Parts: sequence; C-alpha cells; structure tokens
Amino acid sequence: MDEKKLIFLAKEAKKHAYVPYSHFQVGAALLTVSGKVYTGCNIENASYGATNCAERTAFFKAISEGERDFKAIAIVSSSEEETFPCGICRQVMMEFMPNGIVILETKNGQIKQYTVQELLPFAFTSKDL
Repeated sequence: MDEKKLIFLAKEAKKHAYVPYSHFQVGAALLTVSGKVYTGCNIENASYGATNCAERTAFFKAISEGERDFKAIAIVSSSEEETFPCGICRQVMMEFMPNGIVILETKNGQIKQYTVQELLPFAFTSKDL
C-alpha cells in the first residue's frame, strides 16, 4: 500500500475522533506486514489519564484481533503541522514495530517518513528487563 492511501485512511479515521476537551483530532492508519490496515482515532475523557491516542487505538485494535507484525503507521491531525506521536505511543511502536516506518503529512501536503528508531533512539525494551 502506498503512503498516500495510508494517509487518506488516517484522515478518514480522524473524522471519528472524540475530542470534546482539546478539539484536537488525530487519526492513524496502521499497516500490517500482510497488508491489512487498522485505523484509530484519539478518544478523550474528562479524566485525562483515561484518554487514548489514535496510534494506540489502532495498535490495540490490531493486537486484539491477533495481529503482531506491523510495517508502517500514518498519522494525521487537525493541526496544519505534521503531528509526531507522543512518547507513550512511540514506546508502543517500539514494542510492536521496532523496524517500522512512521508516515506524517506536512501542512503543504508533503509526506515525510521516519523510522521508529529515529523517533525513540534510546527505547526501553525487553533487553532492559
């Protein structure tokens, strides 16, 4: 699947975001090695700690369906700037796709790619246990 299609699916997922507090919509589209896509949106809660990011929503949906091998994730937001994943989402990405690609779109429509390793160079992994 190409980057533009994955970005499109992330934009579609963003429409479902539940963001009554921040009004900051985020959508994600997670690509498995087998080619299946799982989408996610951010879901806020009045108790902010219960909020879940779009990226983790996509990962948790996929994992709960038995997926374990991921290739890439596209992330978009209601911001005009590219939106990088938070630290917790980066850690989840390191757990489930340490060699994966993170795809972001800039405000002028340019698509940029980063490796998970680039976004979390000193990750905590099972080697640290």
